Formats: sequence, C-alpha cells, structure tokens
Amino acid sequence: MYRVLTCLADAHNVWLVGMAALVCLVSSYAVIDIGRLAHGSQGRSRLGWIAAAGGTAGFGVWATHFIAMLAYDPGVVIGYDIGLTAASLAVAVLITAAGMSVALSVPGPAGTATGGVVVGLGIATMHYLGMASVQIPGRMDWAGDLVAVSVLAGAGLSAAAFLAARRRDRLGKWQGALLLTLAVCSLHFTGMGAITVTPDPARPISAATLAPQSLALAVGLCAMLVLAFALFTAVMSRRSRAAQAEQERMFRILVEGVTDYALYMLAPNGTVTNWNEGARRAKGYAAAEIVGRHFSCFYPPEDRKAGLPEAALATARAEGRFEQEGWRLRKDGTRFWAHVVIDAIHGEAGELVGFAKICRDITERKSWEDELKESTRRLDLALSNMSQGLCLFDAGGRLILRNRRLATIFAWVDSPCVAGQSFRDICRLVCPDEATAQEMADRHLAIIRRGEPETLTEQFGEGRIISLSHWPIGDGSWVTTCEDVTERRRSEARIAHMARHDALTGLPNRLSFNAALDAALAEGSGRIAVVGIDLDKFKEVNDLRGHAVGDKMLQALADRLGACLAPGEMAARFGGDEFAAFKRFQTQDELADFAQRLETALSGTIIVGEDVIPAGASIGIAIYPDDATSRDQLVNNADLAMYRAKATIGQTTAYYEARMDEQVRQRRALTKDLWTAIAQDQFRLHYQVQKAVATGEVTGYEALLRWQSPERGNVPPADFIPLAESCGAILPLGDWVLRAACREAAGWPSACKIAVNLSPLQLSQPDFVARLAAILTETGLSPQRLELEITESTIIADRERALATLRDIKALGVTVAIDDFGTGYSSLETLRSFPFDKIKLDRSFMTEVETSPQAKAIVRAILALGRSLDVPVLAEGVETADQLDLLAREGCDEAQGYLLGRPQPVGAIAGLKRMVAPALAPEERGGLVADRLEAEEA
Repeated sequence: MYRVLTCLADAHNVWLVGMAALVCLVSSYAVIDIGRLAHGSQGRSRLGWIAAAGGTAGFGVWATHFIAMLAYDPGVVIGYDIGLTAASLAVAVLITAAGMSVALSVPGPAGTATGGVVVGLGIATMHYLGMASVQIPGRMDWAGDLVAVSVLAGAGLSAAAFLAARRRDRLGKWQGALLLTLAVCSLHFTGMGAITVTPDPARPISAATLAPQSLALAVGLCAMLVLAFALFTAVMSRRSRAAQAEQERMFRILVEGVTDYALYMLAPNGTVTNWNEGARRAKGYAAAEIVGRHFSCFYPPEDRKAGLPEAALATARAEGRFEQEGWRLRKDGTRFWAHVVIDAIHGEAGELVGFAKICRDITERKSWEDELKESTRRLDLALSNMSQGLCLFDAGGRLILRNRRLATIFAWVDSPCVAGQSFRDICRLVCPDEATAQEMADRHLAIIRRGEPETLTEQFGEGRIISLSHWPIGDGSWVTTCEDVTERRRSEARIAHMARHDALTGLPNRLSFNAALDAALAEGSGRIAVVGIDLDKFKEVNDLRGHAVGDKMLQALADRLGACLAPGEMAARFGGDEFAAFKRFQTQDELADFAQRLETALSGTIIVGEDVIPAGASIGIAIYPDDATSRDQLVNNADLAMYRAKATIGQTTAYYEARMDEQVRQRRALTKDLWTAIAQDQFRLHYQVQKAVATGEVTGYEALLRWQSPERGNVPPADFIPLAESCGAILPLGDWVLRAACREAAGWPSACKIAVNLSPLQLSQPDFVARLAAILTETGLSPQRLELEITESTIIADRERALATLRDIKALGVTVAIDDFGTGYSSLETLRSFPFDKIKLDRSFMTEVETSPQAKAIVRAILALGRSLDVPVLAEGVETADQLDLLAREGCDEAQGYLLGRPQPVGAIAGLKRMVAPALAPEERGGLVADRLEAEEA
C-alpha cells in the first residue's frame, strides 16, 4: 500500500489524476443510469441500451486509464503501442457490455453481482492490456501481490456498485456510480504501484508508437464521447421519468374509474395504502375509513382465526401471486363470495414494496355456478349409476354424449366410443364383422326414422344379449339406451325350465307331462300307453340312510330312466318316489319293450358312496283308448294298476283292469264312512282279560276298538285300522281310545291295569307325551295302571326319536310293552336299547306251538330271554288248555286269549259290570252304558 501511495504522490500529476477521476465518475454515473433504462425495456430496446452502457463504460474506463497514464511520470520517455492501445479500448467496451448483459439477464442479486464481477474483470483486462502497450527505454517489473490485489479490488467494488444500483432511488444511483469509480481508480493506481521502472538506454522502442501528445488527443475525444453519452442518458432518463409519471397518472385515473372491481394496494405488512371507487362500492368503506387498517378485516372471523390472511400474503410473497375464491365481509358485516388476486410488487432493486389486490363480488355467479354444478353433478350421478348404457345422437346421427355404463356393457377397455362418431361407427365397434355391423345399422336406423319408440334385442359374442331401445326427441335427434339382459334371459329360461322340470332330477314335472300327454291325445291317432311308477321301499332308504342318500338314489334312477327312452317317449317325476311315463305305440311288442326298458332302468342296485342300495319299482299301465280317453282318467287308471302291482308279491308290472275301479271306490267309501263314524261316535271299547299263568289272577285288561256301523254293521278292525292309519284318522281315533279307556279304568279295582295299543303315527307326534299327561290328569287314572303296547315297527322309522319319546312316557310312570314280539322287525338290539316293561308273544306262535317243534322252540327261547332280562312275558292267542299248560311249564308270566276270556263290553265283564264311570263325558258314555244294560238283561 505504501508503494501505491508513493507512486500516486510522487509519480503522478495531481491535476490530471483529478481529471481522470472526474471522467470516471461521469462515465460511471452514465453507465448506472443507462443500466436502469435497460432494466425497464425489452427486446431490441434493451439490447441497444446494453450496447450504450458497454460503450459508455468502455470509453470512460479507457479515457480514465490513459488520462491517468498521461499524469504518470516514470522518469523516461514514454510511448504507446498503437495496436495494443486500440485493443485495450475494444476489450473495455466488449467485456463491460457483457457484464451489463449478465447483470440484466440473470434475475436476483446473484445475477447482478456476477455482472459486476465481469465488468471488474473487463476493467482489469483493459488496464493491463493498456500497460502492455507502454513503450519505454527500460524494463518494467511487476509486484505480483499488488497485481492480484488490484484485480480483486476492481472485481469486488464493481460487484458492490451493481448491487447498490439495484435500489431504484437517486441514492442508489450515486452509490453505484461512486463505487464503480472507486473500482476503476483503485484497480488503476494499485496496478501502477505494482510497477518498478529500470532505465535501459539500450532497449529499443517500437516504431509504431503513439506519442503522448497524440494519446492526449485520443483521450480528449473519448472524454467528449463519455460526456455526450452522459448528456444523452440524462435527457433520456428525464424523459423516461416523465413518461412513467404520466403513465402512473393515467393508470391512477383508470384505476379510480373502475367500479366493478375493488383495486387497492397493500403495504408489505398487509395494511391498506390506497383505495379505489370499486373497492368502496364492493366493501362499503370510504378511503379515509380503511387506509391504514390491516386487510384481514375483510375476512370472516373463522378465517382470521385460521390465519388465512397471513397465509395469502405469504403465498403472494413466495410465488409472486395468490388467487382464491372465498367469503369476504363488507363494512356492514354481510358476506359476499369474492374472487381475489394478490400480486407481489417489487422495486427496481428487487425489494418487496407491497401488494396489488384485486377483488370482485361473484356471489351471483357462484350461486348460478353452484346450481349448475349441482344439477350437472346430479345428472352425471344419474347417468353414471344407470343400469343402462345411454347415447344421445343429433339429427345427423352423430354421437353427442354417452354415459360410462355403455363402455361396461360392451366391455370397451379403452372406451373407443367418443363424441362425433356416427351411429354406424358405433355399430362397427360392437360388431367387428363389417357385414353384420352394416346390416344391424340399417335395421336400427330404419326403425329410428319412423319416429316412434321401439326396442330391439341383439345377440353378440359369448351368448351376450343386449336390449337396444330408441327414443326419438322430435327434432330428428334421439336417445338410445342399451341394457345387458343376458342374465335376465338366462334367469327367465331357468325359471321356465324349473317351472316345467323337477328340480332334483331334471326330468319333466307333472305340469310338463300333462301338457305333453294332452298334445299326444289331441292328435287322436294310434294307441298311447300311460305308465304309473312308484319306487319300492324308498321311504325306508330315506329313514335308514338319510335324505341325502335318498336324493342321490333318485338322481341315479332318473338318469337311468332318461337314458332308456327312445324318441317319442317321455318320463316325468311327479314328486317323492312317484314317476310317470307315456309312449305312442302300434303293436303289443312295442309296448312290452317299453315296459321292459323301464323295469330294467329302475331295478338292480344303486351305489351311493359306500352304500349299495337295491332298487326296484312297481309299474302300472293304462292304455288309450282301451282303458280311458281322458288324460286324468288314464293317469288314475295307471296308478290303480301300479298299486295292484305293489300289493302283489312277485309282480313288478300290472295292466289296468276294470275291477280295480270297484276296489278303489269301496276303499274311498269306507274312508268316508270312517270319518263319519268318528264324528258320530260309532266306536266302542271292548276289553279282553289278561291273567297270571301261575295263579289265574286277573292282572289287567286290553282295550280293543270296535266299530258298529249303522249301514255296514260290525266292521272288523283289520279292515278299518290300516285304513285309518293311511288316511290320518288314527290320530283322533287313537286319542279317543286312550281317553275313553283311562276314564273307564279309573273306576275299576286298583289292582287292574289297562293296556292300550299305540299307533306309530301317534308316537311320532311331537306333543304326544304332553297330551298323554293331560289325559291322565283329566281322567284321574294313576299312570302306574296304564300300559301302552307298541310294535317294533313303530320305532324302526326314527329309532332315536321314538326311544326318546318312550323314555319320556316311562318318566310319567306309564309302563310300555313290546307287542307282537318275534315277528316283523323284532331284534335283541331293540330290547337292549330300551328296557321294556313287558314282552307280548305274538299269537302266531301259540297257534302252532302244539304241532310245530320250531314254534315251541321259539316260545321257549323268548320266555328264557324274558327271564334273563327280568322282563315279564305275556302270551297272546291262548285258546286251549294244553297251550296254557305248556306256558305254565315253561314259566310264562301272563296269558291272554279266548280260553281265558273273549273281548267284551265293560258291562259284560264279571266284577266290573257294576262299576260306573262317572268321569266319562255323556257323549262318550252313551254306547258303553247301553252295552252294560244289555249285558245285565241277558
């Protein structure tokens, strides 16, 4: 630094140094001013101003340098190389212009500082290139540290000058000019201080040398150019400011004249700084009332609490703009929906000077838009959620709109159906085959042109069925709706099939069979065989193996049945184990073959899982027109024949015979009379004595039902009991027997028991035990005196439930005897599962006991079984003394039969005839009283 000061004080002319500094200041000020003009212009105008700034800076710096060089006295004769001197001027102009371009083109302080650094480097380049042009008879030595300091000082101060000039006021301009002047001067004089001149007379000077006087002339010209540029810049700057002031005045007039928008400025902190007429009209505040207040007063309280005003300013500050729609408040507190724009305003130096805010009341538009949006939303929602695809076509057949459902119906992945396509184009999309698409389009367009709504159904690939409905609008346009009805049609087909076919087996049902048979009979030609079919022992399969196995057996037999049919033949399932078939035939051999095929299909074995089930069926055949001419009569006659086949052992197929009708009529008549007898109290109870074999003591009586019909006389129980069980009459009849027997027995000696037979149907009733308990309570009979007799067939259908019911009966105190033991389903398993109170030996063994060793052996075995199980045995059907003696020898406990006493009315039994039965109701007691009177008279 000392060398620099010494050089400046001792080696320089002060007056010329001052002139150099003045030229530098003038040029610097001009450069800063031109830079501001360039900053406010665009395009070619900006390029012109950048060139002017580069020229001003280059000439000014060059003039400053060489004026300072004229002030420098190195102690020797000095000259200047013409080429390097000219090059230094060109470099100064070009590099400073480049620096100005960078400062103006790159936004922000970083760009400005970078441009200043470039200008500083340009000044350094010009300086040292100019120093290289110096020609002296001697040698110049350089101090490298001062050279580096000079370059850094020039670049740094130039950057500071450009940053200071970012301020848009006058102070910023002068600060920039002074700093730029300092940059030039510090670089020059520091660089000059780095030189040490050593005279050397022997060193030659180039011939192309510019004398100091010539250089002074050139410097003077440059100085004049600099002053011209400065004067021009001052004039242009003044005009620019005047134009800007005029523009601002016109803009203020324009803003004040706008009444539809609220236009006002905000300070950086958000306070209102000015106010136009539109703002007054929109928000109700006069300028004097609002200027100086924070703009958050326009926000509703909830928005202020949420910090929305501050957030809006922060967004505008960070992004330069904030735009939003929302609720705002007027002076009177009312709300309006506003569209708000806030723009950040920056000064020439890039600093934030405030915000421009535009606000417009769009409440009415928002209401209309909301209504429109809601209507559109509802329309879109309705269209999108329609089960049908929808298209709207204009009068020219061009698609206007469609809903999303259309693409789903036609499985369009990329939705190729777009507005503007013709109806024919869309037909091609749904029908890849061109000919098919053309034919479909022609057919539909012909219907559309009629102008009346109509629906067509089209079938597409993969069995898809689409219903297309066209609805004309009136102006030539129309709406087409599309609906995929594939599943509906399939469901309808399934329902139609189910309505005419059996759900389990798939065979035609009764309705379908009757329709087909009616059609065959209507033809009136040839003979027709109608076949009734009933599976053998199917109920036992269901009961013993379960309904699932039974269903699979039915399916297998139905498959066989369907497979055996020839064309013109039909088989159907009526329900349960009941089937039917018919065939038109000409010869008896054809009918025999048909019957044989049916019998073969329904016989043999069926394998279901691990179950091997024997199959069989009873078949009845009635022939048209021999046996009947109507469908109902033919089916009925075939059923009659089937029942005869079922009832005949060893017979599978039976043909209808006329006498079968007589049997059916008799059975129906007897059934009718049976129900009448129950209603008219035509039944009576007889009692057969039961005695101890060893002592002859009376142990009890068995109640036996008798039917005295006014028209038929005495009807045997073997005729009406099975009929009562088949038609359901056994339930009311059984209850009557149980109640009447208990009432009669309630008046007998307490040692006598009363035995009542129980039907399987009675035992299967869920409430039987409760009804039994109610009868005992009603009649007053001790439960220990009642004995219920059942056969093993009673419990075989549902063994578990039946045995559970018998245990409930025993819990009441009633005893239970197993009747007809040794026949039917009698098994030791039954005796093991349930401890019966008595075993009744079937009468069939007593009939043969005197003549058949086998019968005698069975009797002995059953008696031994009873003793081993400690269960008393009662033998039925004892009719001779030898039979009674045999039973006594074998240890039988009780006996019953004609030898010991025939069934009689209660009044005819010695010891019981004088007992009365006050518990009997009058309607139940009348017949019994008459029996007693008749016996007494006898």
